[in-house]
Amino acid sequence: MLLPNIFRNNLVDDFFDVFDDMFKAPSFARFTPASWMNTNIKDLGDDYQLEIELPGYEKNNVTAELNKGYLTISAKKENLKDEKDDKGKYIRRERYSGSCQRSFYVGEDLKEEDFKASFQNGVLTLKFPKEKSTVKVQDKKYIPIE
Repeated sequence: MLLPNIFRNNLVDDFFDVFDDMFKAPSFARFTPASWMNTNIKDLGDDYQLEIELPGYEKNNVTAELNKGYLTISAKKENLKDEKDDKGKYIRRERYSGSCQRSFYVGEDLKEEDFKASFQNGVLTLKFPKEKSTVKVQDKKYIPIE
């Protein structure tokens, strides 16, 4: 016997699939966290290079901070679209304000002057040396045997 869709065993799955498909639509795709601050990391031998995509951001709204071995990249954006008719009444007024941030552990031996940064065409490029791994010599303490 055929049953209507409402009596199928996977009703709950079907219900949430509708919402899942809705949020996969192209209009929502650009707001997913996976599309924010896409980062490429290159190994250049003695150095690393980070290329972080920040489309639509301006250089003066992007910061790079080094604190306790973590490199934190932050970006903020504010937009205001204000349109009025002849009498000064609002026809459209939209505002957007947002920020994003991402951190990378780069090692505690690096200093700010070790980093070279540039921002061009919406891409922040940071080049820095690899952390030098220093072998720590253990001071052995011998216990005299009598």
